[in-house]
Amino acid sequence: MINKVREATIPITEIEQSAFCQTDDELKSKPLEQELEAGVQWQKLPISYLKMSPEELDTRIFEARQQIGERLVVLGHHYQRNEIIKYADFRGDSFKLSQLAASKRDAEYIVFCGVHFMAETADILSGPDQSVILPNLTAGCSMADMAQIDDVMDCWDDLQNVMGGDVTPITYMNSAASIKALCGRNEGIVCTSSNAPATFKWAFERTDKVLFLPDQHLGRNTGSKLGIDPADMLLWNPFKPMGGHTEDEVRKAKVILWQGHCSVHTRFSVDQIEEARSKHPDVKIVVHPECFKEVVDAADLNGSTEYILKVVNESPPGSVWAIGTEVSLVNRVAQENPDKTVFCLDSVVCPCSTMYRIHPAYLSWVFDALNAGVVVNQISVDPTTAEEARVALNRMLAIV
Repeated sequence: MINKVREATIPITEIEQSAFCQTDDELKSKPLEQELEAGVQWQKLPISYLKMSPEELDTRIFEARQQIGERLVVLGHHYQRNEIIKYADFRGDSFKLSQLAASKRDAEYIVFCGVHFMAETADILSGPDQSVILPNLTAGCSMADMAQIDDVMDCWDDLQNVMGGDVTPITYMNSAASIKALCGRNEGIVCTSSNAPATFKWAFERTDKVLFLPDQHLGRNTGSKLGIDPADMLLWNPFKPMGGHTEDEVRKAKVILWQGHCSVHTRFSVDQIEEARSKHPDVKIVVHPECFKEVVDAADLNGSTEYILKVVNESPPGSVWAIGTEVSLVNRVAQENPDKTVFCLDSVVCPCSTMYRIHPAYLSWVFDALNAGVVVNQISVDPTTAEEARVALNRMLAIV
């Protein structure tokens, strides 16, 4: 076995994460021509779409959507800007929307306003006669980009050589189809932020060890929730031989965590929680489990996007909530709960920069193309990868 030292590379999606940060309380769409000044990667569009005002785009999108009719279903992730969410037939987290994609067999087209791995999952779960479309192909995910399939394959080979097969791979939904496929063909499973503990229990019924990827923080928080000692959780650095550990250290580990993270959720800190509590003595803190462990430990509650929505929506009038998750969602929760005080833990407004690339101009372009009989930006997973990934996804669905 030859171990090579690789040069560490930071995904472009991670470097660009702060591109849309601002200190204003509200993010509003501008003509795409102006948003291009943010200096991130954008998919090229005909110049006419770049110059349209939000009002022009609104009218065009509405008219084009009416023309397409029931042949189309539009899915909007919670982290999308309001100017996109209002066109969604359904909104939810990546798992909920993928389930919806699987159930809407009558729709000829599925436009997924989210990021690349979500559209891949929708394509895997949808029918063979349906087309899944991602409005902007540069809408990726920094976390998913931190687990490249070649690196993960090298890690898996190392673990097989050291452990002789006594390890179950679990991948978060926020991963590429190729990673889900690796789990499918190696007796592994996919998980969501809501059912991660259940998938850990499922895995430990089969083997003594788990490889969890790509988000180290969700893996660490899940392991801790199940009583696993942090000393038994090892962080795997894909750019170092054997992940930066000795074979003996790897053998002793109970959970191997991939060195990945969410660019949005690692912005939250214990200091922010303490500041929120000093300003609002009655505040309840709820954060996403992709946050650092110390942030999750300091919060009152933690859970998936759908969980955060549920606890705030069902809380009594007059309650105060500080939320540690993507700001577009937090702002929407605040708008929909006017009888409560709801704010983001981070005072600097930083939307998910890749989600934010689904600008209304791209939606207008996609709808116009469909009305002209052209499918643009179709996301297609090759049949073998899709079949193997579906195995891991179906295992997840069986224990949700």
